[in-house]
Amino acid sequence: MNKKANKLIDETSTYLLQHAHNPVEWYPWSQEALDASRAQEKPILLSIGYSACHWCHVMEHESFEDEETAALMNKLFINIKVDREERQDLDEIYMRAVQVMTGHGGWPMTVFLTPDLKPFFAGTYFPPENKHGMPSFKRVMLGVAQAWQDQRADILESASEITQHIAQLNSISSQNTDQNEDQKINFDKSIFTKVLQKISSNFDPKWGGFGGAPKFPHPSTLQLLLRIREMLQGEEQKQANRVIETTLDKMALGGIWDHLSGGFARYSTDRRWLVPHFEKMLYDNALLAPVYFNAYLATGKTFYKEVGCSILSFVENELTSEDGVFYSSLDADSEGEEGKFYVFSLAELKEVLGEVESKWFATTYGATEEGNFEHHTNVLHLQDILSEDDMERARTSIQKLLKERSLRVRPGRDDKILTSWSALMITALVSGYRATREIVYLERAKRAASFLLEKMEKDGNLSRTYGRGKARLNGYLDDYAYFAQALLDLSACDANPMWYQKALLLTNKSIEYFYSQDDKDFYYTPTFHESLIIRPKNYFDGAVPSGTSVALLNLLRLYKLSDNEQFSSIAIDVMGTYSKLFERAPDQFAIMLCALDMHLSQGKEIVFVLDSNDASRIKFLEVALSRFAPNDLELTKMADTEHSSPMFEGRGLHKGKSTAYICQNYACQEPITDIDQLSCQLHPLLVKSSQKETKN
Repeated sequence: MNKKANKLIDETSTYLLQHAHNPVEWYPWSQEALDASRAQEKPILLSIGYSACHWCHVMEHESFEDEETAALMNKLFINIKVDREERQDLDEIYMRAVQVMTGHGGWPMTVFLTPDLKPFFAGTYFPPENKHGMPSFKRVMLGVAQAWQDQRADILESASEITQHIAQLNSISSQNTDQNEDQKINFDKSIFTKVLQKISSNFDPKWGGFGGAPKFPHPSTLQLLLRIREMLQGEEQKQANRVIETTLDKMALGGIWDHLSGGFARYSTDRRWLVPHFEKMLYDNALLAPVYFNAYLATGKTFYKEVGCSILSFVENELTSEDGVFYSSLDADSEGEEGKFYVFSLAELKEVLGEVESKWFATTYGATEEGNFEHHTNVLHLQDILSEDDMERARTSIQKLLKERSLRVRPGRDDKILTSWSALMITALVSGYRATREIVYLERAKRAASFLLEKMEKDGNLSRTYGRGKARLNGYLDDYAYFAQALLDLSACDANPMWYQKALLLTNKSIEYFYSQDDKDFYYTPTFHESLIIRPKNYFDGAVPSGTSVALLNLLRLYKLSDNEQFSSIAIDVMGTYSKLFERAPDQFAIMLCALDMHLSQGKEIVFVLDSNDASRIKFLEVALSRFAPNDLELTKMADTEHSSPMFEGRGLHKGKSTAYICQNYACQEPITDIDQLSCQLHPLLVKSSQKETKN
């Protein structure tokens, strides 16, 4: 390795630091780099990737660590390396350029820019030599540099046209609504029947999930389907249930789920969920855990609770810092080979488990002599959900295999802490607490939230990323929206009034910094962000929910909790902006459709006033929390504590006991102090079922 450090050496990103000793004269994205490009009249070679990206590492080893390639880069370009997870704004802008120019996207992203930051040539991975119809990276660079010298006027004109096209894509919202200034879109719930049919048309009835290979989990779509399952009846409800349960079952049986340590890989390379792309992302697991927990609460299927708990266990063991907050990802590779850490040959199973037990385990978990992965190794998977007896037998073998696996070279870990992804994990932990009533999950959520408030938030202003003991970069819309959501989730379960106050503050800041009254839409970057070729928007619910969609859910929740009409008005306006796209692409607006469901539904509002001397107060609270009712709102306080929500006005302990106040559609019930009575009100179907079993 070249020991001389480049300008990335002072960064905090794990990914950028991995490139800090490349012979390439890398700059981080900075004014210094942009000034150098203008002063030297050199185009910018922008390379965007992330730490867990397999092909990013491949291109680094093949090209960025190669002295000859680096010399060419240094001579011809100003080279800028960006961590896409830190600078999502740059990734949003220039990924669209890649898609416009090539018809596809991916990472590593390679984009050539004019000194005024307009893209004119782009691609993803380029090999060191011509192969598989792809030009070598050197050939690409020489061609770009020659064109820059000989055809600069044409390049500048083309770059302006591409930039104009990106700007049009960015304003897709304004092209898909014809609402007048004073006209509101008339929404109704019939849309969800159409949405179900559209989503189901892409459903794989045999293996679950949507589409073919590669196959992604789509947790946002599954969350929407769980809501649709609750609102529809008859065959439509059964249809929604088939999609949900087939998908959740098959994913958790397949190799995309790590059957030894829990946690999901990013996607499956095949239709069957068998062989994953082995990188494990915090956001995937933070989004899938609530899906499994909510599915457990909705269906009563304990397997889903077990999968959710395994996800939380994986994150606790492998992606949690000493401060109780969360790292970003684990690489797919170890020792230069993808998946090597995770797979086992049949011989290895025999060596660890012995002849008799390995035979049973191999049959149960689909391991063969030939193998289903490279070098006759096996990705462990199941055919069916195990019985409790079989699961108990498997646990002993799993512990032995985990011990053996721990001796291997571990995949690299990106220890960058992102506000947005950590906030998603807080929500996941709260969902685990609600489903299992395990207080440890709530305590972990509170600890992580306290870290973010201490290190990443000041007077309602958020930082994006944390590393090397310091917070950096202005927060984006998703940082504000996800964290406000996590704090609202905490405010339902925990009596500390700070959670609600901070959620309200961050939501107000979201409006101030990101909302445009003229566009009736949110931007991704704050008003005080650096000037780029466009100010990007983030409206599709993709691998993660859009910041816009989550902001709408927050606004609708806080509209009732704070009695602020402006919140509801903004949410309705933004949904109107995108309404014409809902039926055409429901999978890309799944969380925004969840917000629409909340807007159209008459959920309950439940506030708890708890007596600090009441030993049963936590059980009293948990009776209300442990159910799937996504449009109900809960808020909790101690009787002797002040709380700023108007929901608590005139409400204290009733008859000196912990009390629940339940309202719906502007009508309130008598205060409830009895646990059984509360259960009757909030779990009527469970109570009827219990009474029926008693009679039988």
